[in-house]
Parts: sequence; structure tokens; C-alpha cells
Amino acid sequence: MGVTPGARVHGRLNLPALEATLRRSQQRGLDESDGRDPLDERVLGNLLAGYAYVDALIDARVDAFAMGSLKHLLELNTLVLCGTSAERRAAHAGHLQATERRFYGDGAEGVRDVVEWVAAHRDASPWERAGGVYVTMLSRPQLFIEGNHRTGGLIMAYVLARDGQPPFVLSPENATPYFEISASIRDIPKSSPAMRFRLSAATSAVASLLAAHADSRYLVG
Repeated sequence: MGVTPGARVHGRLNLPALEATLRRSQQRGLDESDGRDPLDERVLGNLLAGYAYVDALIDARVDAFAMGSLKHLLELNTLVLCGTSAERRAAHAGHLQATERRFYGDGAEGVRDVVEWVAAHRDASPWERAGGVYVTMLSRPQLFIEGNHRTGGLIMAYVLARDGQPPFVLSPENATPYFEISASIRDIPKSSPAMRFRLSAATSAVASLLAAHADSRYLVG
């Protein structure tokens, strides 16, 4: 059953079920094309750390799109890239600092576009809001220097589970349409008024994908 738009039900994540699906994807080699890093143990571990962080945000009822809480979105990207390893974070400190400057930057290169999109679509369905956030992140210029796809997947999971809906998880069943839609989004410039129709169509496509592949096993209870 759906959730009333704007309601915050806060569904906790079933982390073992998420891991089982990601390992199925790993075994199928689903993330090894189009220049993406393979879904090896390090990448998978980083993703699981990201989902655990999403679950903690939901448990604490954090609005990650509120001013003062945007750092949590940035942390999800850091987890995707470096996991929880202090050594890896130290080794990539320059990259993480550059990512932070881009994240908080003015204009299209920054999180402001995402925040404004969320504020303008609070009454949309959870799938539309998750899809719109993903499209705003991934369209050109992308929000992060690196790791936009995986971070975007985690942020979609946060948006959905915060509304009591199953989170997005890469699976053998959704991988092909997910990667195809994502590839098309990367070519859309978000600052062009002429591209608004394509951005809207991409948002609808992502929302439909999320709704079609929603799996209640990924929520506890």
C-alpha cells in the first residue's frame, strides 16, 4: 500500500537482504561495463556501509536535505569512494576536499539544485521525489566528482525508505534498465531550459523503474 505524499513513515532497512541481492549482482558481473568499477569486495563493502548509514539517518529521523544536514549526503559519497577506512580517507584527502568544494559550490555545480528540487516537489510521490533527486544529481554537471551513480542509488534509497517504501538496490532484474536510464541522464544539461522536457521524462522513467522493482524484503517488518 502506498504512503500519503509528505508523510514520513521511516522504514528501517533489511541490511542482510540488501547484501544478498548485491552479492547476486556481484556474481553476475553487472557493474563492470561502461567504465564503471567492478562490484568487487571493496566496492560492495563501501555500498553496504552506505546503506547502513542511510538506515542510521532514517532511525534518527534526519532530514538530509535540510540546511545543516547536507553533510550527510556528502558523507554518503565519501562512503561510496572510501568506505569507513580512515587510511583511505587520508590517502584521498585532496580528492575529498575538492569534492566538498564542488558539493557546496554556487550555481549548477552544487547541492543547491538538489535542495531546491526537493523543496519544490514535496507533494510528489516517493518514487517521483527519489527519481527527481537522482536526475538532478546525475545530469550535467554532476553533483560529485566521482561516484554519482552509487551515491545516487543510496540517496534514492534514503528518500524511499524515509517514506516507508522499499529502497533501491541494484539487482540482476533492474540492472539493464537502470544503467540505460542513467547513461541517458548524464548527457542532459540541467541548466538548459530546452532540456526541461528531457529532465522531466527521465524523472518519470526513474520513478517508474523504482516502483516496478520495489521489493518489500528490503524493509524490516
